[in-house]
Amino acid sequence: MTKEQHKHLSMPTACPVTGAPLEVTRLECFESGVSIEGRFKPNEFALLDEANLEFLRIFVKVRGNLKEAERILELSYPTVRLRFDNMLQALGYEVSQDDETSSANTSSNTDILDLLEKGEISAVEAAEQLRALKKQSNKRKR
Repeated sequence: MTKEQHKHLSMPTACPVTGAPLEVTRLECFESGVSIEGRFKPNEFALLDEANLEFLRIFVKVRGNLKEAERILELSYPTVRLRFDNMLQALGYEVSQDDETSSANTSSNTDILDLLEKGEISAVEAAEQLRALKKQSNKRKR
C-alpha cells in the first residue's frame, strides 16, 4: 500500500466479525520505517464514526454556531441539533433531557421517520433517536 492510499483510509473502530472494539497495536512512520508496537488507547475523537466526525469538523469550523452549521449542511435546525446531540452521546457525554431543543424532545416517532424519509438524517441516526425517545418514554412511565 502506498503512502497516498494509506492516508485516505479511515481507522476501523470495531471488529467486522464480532463488532467488538478494535485495539491499536501498531504505529508506523512511512518516512523512517520506524514502527512502534504496543496497546494504545485512541482518544474519544478517534473513535467517532465518519458521520459524527464530519459533523465535529463542521462544528469546529463554525466555532460552535449551530445556525451556521445548519446553513452549511443545508438541513433544518432541529436536524442539526439532533446530529449535535448524537455526536455528544457518541463522545460519552450525557445529553440533558431538560433541554427543550434536545433530540430527546422530538415529539414523536413520526417526526423522526419524516426526517429519515426527507434524507435529513441517516438510518443509523433515526435508530439512535428512536431508541432515545423510547428510553425517555420508559423513564416517564416510572
